[in-house]
Amino acid sequence: MKAISPLRTLLFLALFFIAFESLSQEIPALESFNQTRLDYNQKGMLILGSWAVGNMIWGGIGASQSMGENKAFHQMNLYWNSVNLIIAGLGYWQATKESPGTDFWQTMDAQNGIEKILLFNAALDLAYMGGGLYLKERGLRKSNERLIGFGKSVILQGAFLLVFDGIMYSFHSANAKDLPGIVQNISLSTTGVALRIPLR
Repeated sequence: MKAISPLRTLLFLALFFIAFESLSQEIPALESFNQTRLDYNQKGMLILGSWAVGNMIWGGIGASQSMGENKAFHQMNLYWNSVNLIIAGLGYWQATKESPGTDFWQTMDAQNGIEKILLFNAALDLAYMGGGLYLKERGLRKSNERLIGFGKSVILQGAFLLVFDGIMYSFHSANAKDLPGIVQNISLSTTGVALRIPLR
């Protein structure tokens, strides 16, 4: 078996570190990619905020005009979406404050971060729905209209959030497919040696 010469090893390591360092530099094409991610976040928070406001109005009116199970359902919609509105407001503010950068590693961190958050949220949404089912079944066993109404509301809100997070994840995941194409277009040349960096 032919041994790899130390010179070839050094050359390979040098090219590797040059490639690594180049990804730490600014890549102009990433600005558009990051702007798309921020646009998705802004639009998503507007949708969540609209859902929250609509449910708060519906819940306030419904709670004032109903009794028993229905009153509890509308009350929980109002309480739940008060929190949703705060989350949507903070999320929108953060998305508008962040500027679309051109650094590769920061882009990767931001992209991985939003995808992980959405997957974690989807798991929470399933837990909310499970909790709602528990409240509803417990209310039925105890003949407690308040628990039944709360349970139905939590199931509804969890189902909406599950669909919302799933759609948001699909958009962000589709956007992430553009990253390999962006990076493949980077070419480095060192004394006549060109290096292309594919991610897949």
